[in-house]
Amino acid sequence: MDFGEGVGESSSPPRSVGSSGGGGGGAYDIRNEVYNRLLDSGNEEVIRNPELLREQLEAHFIRLPSSYGLDINMDRVEDVLLHQKLLTQAKDPDKRPAYHVRFLENFWTRVDETEDQDILKFSSMSKPHFNVNDAEGILHSDRRHRTSVNDFEACSKLEDLNLDVRKKFNGTRVGSPEENINRREVVSCISIHEVIFSTIDKPKLLSQLSALLSDIGLNIREAHVFSTTDGYSLDVFVVDGWPVEDPKGMLEELEKAIARSEGSWSGSSHSQSSVEKAISAQAKFEDWEIDRRLLKIGKKIASGSCGDLYHGVYLGLDVAVKVLRSEHLNDSLEDEFAQEVAILRQVQHKNVVRFIGACSKPPLLCIVTEYMPGGSLYDYLHRNHNTLKLSQLLRFAIDVCKGMEYLHQNNIIHRDLKTANLLMDVDKVVKVADFGVARFQSKGGVMTAETGTYRWMAPEVINHQPYDQKADVFSFAIVLWELATAKVPYDTMTPLQAALGVRQGLRPELPTDSHPKLVELMQRSWEAAPSERPSFSDIRPQLEELLKDVNVEEEQDATELEAPNGS
Repeated sequence: MDFGEGVGESSSPPRSVGSSGGGGGGAYDIRNEVYNRLLDSGNEEVIRNPELLREQLEAHFIRLPSSYGLDINMDRVEDVLLHQKLLTQAKDPDKRPAYHVRFLENFWTRVDETEDQDILKFSSMSKPHFNVNDAEGILHSDRRHRTSVNDFEACSKLEDLNLDVRKKFNGTRVGSPEENINRREVVSCISIHEVIFSTIDKPKLLSQLSALLSDIGLNIREAHVFSTTDGYSLDVFVVDGWPVEDPKGMLEELEKAIARSEGSWSGSSHSQSSVEKAISAQAKFEDWEIDRRLLKIGKKIASGSCGDLYHGVYLGLDVAVKVLRSEHLNDSLEDEFAQEVAILRQVQHKNVVRFIGACSKPPLLCIVTEYMPGGSLYDYLHRNHNTLKLSQLLRFAIDVCKGMEYLHQNNIIHRDLKTANLLMDVDKVVKVADFGVARFQSKGGVMTAETGTYRWMAPEVINHQPYDQKADVFSFAIVLWELATAKVPYDTMTPLQAALGVRQGLRPELPTDSHPKLVELMQRSWEAAPSERPSFSDIRPQLEELLKDVNVEEEQDATELEAPNGS
């Protein structure tokens, strides 16, 4: 589904994450503070080998996204060591999923029952890493980023959290008989626990873990989900539903539930054979089916011809929700939906937008992916009027290359590569998105269908000639030009005029102020003959080498500017 020439899967402005965080800039402050607090606490691991621990912390934070740093409770920094331990255990197939259960606190709830209404009051006995009195109700994984408590609330009032609390827990009535004539008070205790998982990351993991917790009667209050750069997942759930302060009993039930699903935890989508992928493609829809009741749909981000894109929340995780409009549903659109889900289920790469799940039960057909708060490169360039430094341009281009190289290695043609379908996370890491017209390509296979967006479309696609993965390379060349000039391709023409021009050899005017190697790469990548264009495996190392040279030049320039006059 195409959301228009200049519209991507997310057009929201980037949210500031301050100086704290994981794998991006500014993360050092968090790592340093965690280290110092562990040192001050007399932690044995720090005292025994402080330099080794510092290196381990550095590697740990680099593996995880910046949102992880924002979630750390600095009064309980030893949690970081626990997370490290679980991620290390998850590398052993026999220990997947690695998990840990602990008691957090008790909630005491007081219910005032009157003839007209029931008022539910909360008081907290302790202060864990989440604020139980927060006006948002259920907190989300990036709750500290929000500018308004009304942004995509999972429930609108604190009362909504535990409407069935009196059904689940035995209460003790308080107050004199006279007081209870018109008003009765029920005091109940709710035990809050934390369950942490680490295992191989995969598209259906969040649904699998939530189902596992549900199987033993737990209710998820918060979910904090983090994917590492090397394909693992760290998932922290805050739960209620276990009636007593008994992590040991919960652990035993969890072990039984995991044993019942033995065999579904150790596999990696990175190492599947062709036969395994074919079998996986026939798996039951429950593997990736989203529970509609747990999906909260918020603000509309974009509109297309057949559907709309929304910002939503699923189990406390920010998501993008592509919803097909029911009035447009037909066999062709449903086939396209199924094709997109089939592709998304099999791709997992740090430069490809992560698939979370889908709703396939009419009347709601929707695809749920990770939310990219940085928005699209189209908006970043053309709506926010940003001009890129060469080093930033190259980093963006390398991210795109890595994502596209991965897709092509897995025999997938995107067929609609453009800046609107290239999205940024909070660290400005670019990921390839929107697989509405993407297709699997068998070895040596070609296609002829015209699809994509005219300003970025290869001439062989416009001409309805056979084409292959090199059509994506042509589109990348236009993206590269766009990054270099901050202009919309052929902005003085209509899309159709641009397409007719490209058929006859028209190309964007070469930028005169760009690096010669970059200009030469553009020209080779938009050659009329697909065989003359390089592959993404050829393009990526060239861009990486150029970035090294540019970084050295920028460092030298900065040194010269800082040097005192006359030196």
